[in-house]
Amino acid sequence: MEVCGNGNQAAILSSNLQLLILDESRSYSKLMAFEAARILYRLGCDVRIFNPSLLPIRDSVPDTHPSVQELRSLSLWSDGHVWVSPEQHGNLTAVFKNQIDWIPLSTGSVRPTQGRTLSIIQVNGGSQSFNALNSLRVLGRWMRMWTIPNQSSLPMAWKMFEDEGGNGDGRSRLIEGGNRDRLVDCMEEFVKFTVLQRPWKESFGDRFSERKERRAKEKLKVLEAAAKEKDIVDKI
Repeated sequence: MEVCGNGNQAAILSSNLQLLILDESRSYSKLMAFEAARILYRLGCDVRIFNPSLLPIRDSVPDTHPSVQELRSLSLWSDGHVWVSPEQHGNLTAVFKNQIDWIPLSTGSVRPTQGRTLSIIQVNGGSQSFNALNSLRVLGRWMRMWTIPNQSSLPMAWKMFEDEGGNGDGRSRLIEGGNRDRLVDCMEEFVKFTVLQRPWKESFGDRFSERKERRAKEKLKVLEAAAKEKDIVDKI
């Protein structure tokens, strides 16, 4: 089955793209994450799925916790993220949001998410909705990421997969049809945007205000060093 239509250009261009998938870890969002991973793999990407089941509640433990360190390392490693969340009570879930809360906007001069691309997916137990997707877009903007225009919202997830499960063994595939076609569209668009953005990822973290602040600090250090040297000379 063809994954991307216009030849294999996307697969060739996406070679060595490093992509991180974050999901809510429950059955249908996990199945959707696996389906997205398979498509991205077919498009030539290196894909990792983070397991949030061992991630503590934000600030309940030091950030040296192994799961926290794993999550942050994967975000730094990645060129882009895919976020998969079910809608619960009209919004994204606490389990999913907890993962983002553990990723800092910056750690010193390092920014784990800034300049990276983002694709968002919502899984619904009932009719199609976009509430979680809207929240994910706001969250992506806050994390200084580039969210692609397209998005996927899967309705009635309980009858959209071939069978129950989700251990990554190739079963429980998303049923062929418009919903899977939309997911392929989103992943293909995500790859294209990431290929275009990747060469400039670091430059998006280079801000005028921060350059100005660095220059002021460097100037202050020079003045302090000169004052210290003058003080030593005066004492002699």
